[in-house]
Amino acid sequence: MLISIKLKIQNFGQFLSNMIMPNISIFIVWGIMSALFIPLGWQPNKSLEQLIRPIIFYLLPILIGYTGGSLVAGKRGGLIGSITTIGVIASADIPMLLGGMIVGPMSGWIIKYIDTKINNKIKYGFEMLVNNFSIAILGLLLSVISFLIIGPLIVWLSHVLEYLIKMIMYYHLLPLTAIIIEPAKIFFLNNAINHGIFSPLGIQEASEKHISIFFLIESNPGPGLGILIAWLLFGKGHLSKSAGGAAIIEFLGGVHEIYFPYVLMQPKLIISLILGSMCSIFTLVFLQGGLISTASPGSILSILAMTPKGCYLTNMISVFCAFLVSFISAALLLKFQYKINHDNKNFQNHQNINDSKVLINNSNNNFDSNIIKTIIVACDAGMGSSALGASILRKKIKKANLHHISVVNTAINLLPKKTDLVITHKNLTPRAQKYAPYAHHISLKNFLNDNFYDNLIEKLAQNSMNLDSTNLLKNNNKKESLDLFQLTESNILLNQNAHNKEEAINIIGQNLVEQGYVKSDYIQSMLDREKLSSTWLGESIALPHGTIESKDSVLKTGIIFCQFPKGVRFGDEIDDIAYLVIGIAAKNNEHITVVSNITNALDNKETIKKLSTTNSKSEVLSLLNMK
Repeated sequence: MLISIKLKIQNFGQFLSNMIMPNISIFIVWGIMSALFIPLGWQPNKSLEQLIRPIIFYLLPILIGYTGGSLVAGKRGGLIGSITTIGVIASADIPMLLGGMIVGPMSGWIIKYIDTKINNKIKYGFEMLVNNFSIAILGLLLSVISFLIIGPLIVWLSHVLEYLIKMIMYYHLLPLTAIIIEPAKIFFLNNAINHGIFSPLGIQEASEKHISIFFLIESNPGPGLGILIAWLLFGKGHLSKSAGGAAIIEFLGGVHEIYFPYVLMQPKLIISLILGSMCSIFTLVFLQGGLISTASPGSILSILAMTPKGCYLTNMISVFCAFLVSFISAALLLKFQYKINHDNKNFQNHQNINDSKVLINNSNNNFDSNIIKTIIVACDAGMGSSALGASILRKKIKKANLHHISVVNTAINLLPKKTDLVITHKNLTPRAQKYAPYAHHISLKNFLNDNFYDNLIEKLAQNSMNLDSTNLLKNNNKKESLDLFQLTESNILLNQNAHNKEEAINIIGQNLVEQGYVKSDYIQSMLDREKLSSTWLGESIALPHGTIESKDSVLKTGIIFCQFPKGVRFGDEIDDIAYLVIGIAAKNNEHITVVSNITNALDNKETIKKLSTTNSKSEVLSLLNMK
């Protein structure tokens, strides 16, 4: 239950930050312009100052509305989100970033619902007309509703929040927000807090005062730096050895996630983070510091770039105070930890045993590394700790001459459903499994853990050698594999018609049953598998098959190649139309050679086009190199 709640909070927080983060560069442009051209800037210019207002009042809200809509419903969601955001912009005289964050996703959900209802009900040839006018009519209605109702409601809500913030600051309670902020950051809600909450509040304040304290509350690297230096000087075990490098990355690179494992290993250090953050916020309030725009990433370099003229000393004092308080308190907590153990050697052994357990658990994940072609290192935003981990692993992959394996990094919500191996922090693995349910997942505690990467490389290299030694045997047995199952004209269905993918799957499943490949209950398992995640591959192709649990329903390996000239929607987007649907029932691995031949042939778009329209089964076999 607690894990479910935690996942929901993390997902919601990630969704908020995902609307802001793709547009961070525009925030930075606005910040630099403000620093240069406003009357108190470095190069005041009344003419160029006119560029600032349109960015914050029009461009950024529309971009956020588009991003929010596209997160829900792709390009169509982005378009309808942009139109609806115009309504809230026109209804108020304040920057409507919050308005874009609300109406963008809302519009995306509405258009997605409408598209689902009208799917496969549009007469052939009228698709473009209906698609365009559905956005036009819905955009008109939603923009009017936004102008008359949602916009004024958001203005009222902004005034309420502004009043509450003034009350908090009037009674000097703002430093107490650190009690909520710092623990939330440790559970990877840092981007949600910074970009989902403080950025809109900061923009609102900065548009009036040209400075805001909210930009520096979460992004301050001081508390994390204090924790890492304390670990470096007073910590024991594997983490202490990597704390120095982590400190450089956190302070100069702005990758705050790098210090999260150090706190999670000693949860009492959250106290140090809270004290450091409270000190920083108090200093900023007392000396009236802040930034002119979002500092992303939370690097000292970004903070200096976003510091307005005359506030450099104040902001640097706040960072230093946060570091000093966090460092002193963390050092005391760590030293006290070892004193009560009386035996530093025993404690260090205990720490190393815990570290080795993590490595053992990670290295013994049940996956066949022979089939690993792509490794994805994922984190909340896809730009911080995952980029760091991917860089480390990529170098080790190259050094081990495992050239057939590629390593990339991405945000968890952008994980492809079909991937080989995913590496995430252990607190993020449940979310990663949701987005990539069929991938192999490995959890780690520290993205700088060299032993983890070395163990993984060792396993991949060992299996790569085994793979090389068996390639000759596989080539010799290739003909035998083809003899086990050979695609023939009886496995090909042309000119089929289905109103939805369920009908298409039933057509294919029934043919698998009739040809003696599967039992009748395999059809339901194919439908169940589709509910878990779409088998849409892209490029007009879908590959439906049963669940893992349905393997006992497979009598022998069989493939049905089915052509739907009018197309069937298989993917999540309205234009994810499959014209070629290949149903698979696999007994063991006998289908691999045939599927490999098919997918190799389908790499050619011209071949796909011919297969989608041909009336000749013989031509299908020829195009798929099966004849």
